[in-house]
Formats: sequence, structure tokens, C-alpha cells
Amino acid sequence: MTDRKRIALGNDEAAVTLRELLADHLRARGYEVDLFGPESADTKVDYPDVAYEVATRVAAGTYDRALLLCGTGIGMAIAANKVPGVRAAQAADTYSAERARKSNNAQVLTIGARTVGPELARSIVDAWLASEFEGGRSAPKVRKLEQLDEKLRAASTKEPA
Repeated sequence: MTDRKRIALGNDEAAVTLRELLADHLRARGYEVDLFGPESADTKVDYPDVAYEVATRVAAGTYDRALLLCGTGIGMAIAANKVPGVRAAQAADTYSAERARKSNNAQVLTIGARTVGPELARSIVDAWLASEFEGGRSAPKVRKLEQLDEKLRAASTKEPA
């Protein structure tokens, strides 16, 4: 595992302001924050590109956890979940953020800059970071997700017929 005090934070142009707020919040909590995505709302990017860049680093083990931000958080979650080995969850409340980690072992959390205010965003991030995977009755379900990832990886390496 990597250092738990290092986190990736990716965004598109819709979430530049929220990115800066959350990066400052994380740094104040002792995290080293690596930023991905534009620094200005004038710089247009396609959120799947940012999500893929961050999610592949999570899958490779460079980061234990990452935050992805866009207008709603939905697109980033969809894109990140295309990367085998990554479980990304979109959250707009603290309970969902906590359960994303405790029940689903989500390493990536997505938040919408147009749907979640600054104070709530900080609370969502704090709830997610304070949570750890519980295992228990969720463990077999998460293992099935991991097996599905393995199956999809194997299928993608086979040559077409």
C-alpha cells in the first residue's frame, strides 16, 4: 500500500473552484495532494480523460484513494469504473460517502461541483476518509466485483477470433 496521507484529486473545468477548496482542506488535514486536470475554468477537458488518468494510478497502487470532481460527479464515476480494479462511487451526502467505503471499499469518490456546496463537500470528503472497509457481509460482494474485474481483464487480453 502507499502512504495513506497522499491522495489524487482530479477535476474538469466545471470543478476548478471546488478542487482548490478541497485541495486546501486536504492539505490542512496533513495530506499531500497530487492534482490532475485544469487549473482554470477556461481550460476545457473531457472528464473521461482525467478520470482514466487518475483511476489507472489507483488501479496500479500509486494511490490508495482519489477524489474526482466534475459538474455532477456522475460522469467521473462512470469513467473511473471502466478501469478494472477501481470502485468509484458518487456521493452527495455523508452517509453515502461513508457507505461507499465501508460497504463497497470504494477507493475513488466523485462529487459534483454543481450539486454539492463547499461545506457539504468538505464533510463528504471527511466522512469518506474516516471510513474503512468493514468486510463482514459485504466482503463476498466486493470479492465478486474483484472476480468480475479479473474476468474482464482476462477477456481483454485474448486475441479476437
